[in-house]
Amino acid sequence: MKIHDISPLISPRLAVWPGDVAFRRRVAVSMAEGGNLDLSSMTATLHLGAHADAPSHYAAGAQGMDAVDLTPYYGSCQVLRVTVERAERILPHHLKEEIAAPRVLFHTGTFPDPETWNTDFASLSPELVEHLHGKGVLLVGLDTPSVDPFESKALESHQALARTGMRNLEGLVLDAVPGGLYTLAALPLKLEGADASPLRAVLIEG
Repeated sequence: MKIHDISPLISPRLAVWPGDVAFRRRVAVSMAEGGNLDLSSMTATLHLGAHADAPSHYAAGAQGMDAVDLTPYYGSCQVLRVTVERAERILPHHLKEEIAAPRVLFHTGTFPDPETWNTDFASLSPELVEHLHGKGVLLVGLDTPSVDPFESKALESHQALARTGMRNLEGLVLDAVPGGLYTLAALPLKLEGADASPLRAVLIEG
């Protein structure tokens, strides 16, 4: 069995959406400073690094993170490496392979450094979300900060997720993962009413 960690390192250097809350860890007690143990706390956006959006993030009155079904976040998963331009939405015609699992993750290579923000990352199209839903897909993820373009206010792909009931993962690190079939484990935290949750997302071979 081989485990691929597809989450970026969480540190103060990790880029977050402009204007959002960056990661910060505060040390309350330190053995290096004479304490009997190490004890610390953190502040950060819930949309930190590899994360899952809750339906309440983009649909008024929808479920928060504590209420979502966990089924989409664990199980058979397909990694697809797609060729798209910067700032382009992935459309169904970009798919060069048949959909072979109910969870699909896209490697675009358009957000190459999690510690350096770029606004021209690729995203999903609502047409692709609808197409994947028609193929029985429960969850879709990608290696960029959002399923919609940076400048989008209408959030068309998020709204397609709301219509279809699909779940999404954002901020994944897939550069070292070959295309193919895996087992995904990316369970969100049980955060009451939360609009998102950070993840330690992994893909398991074998």
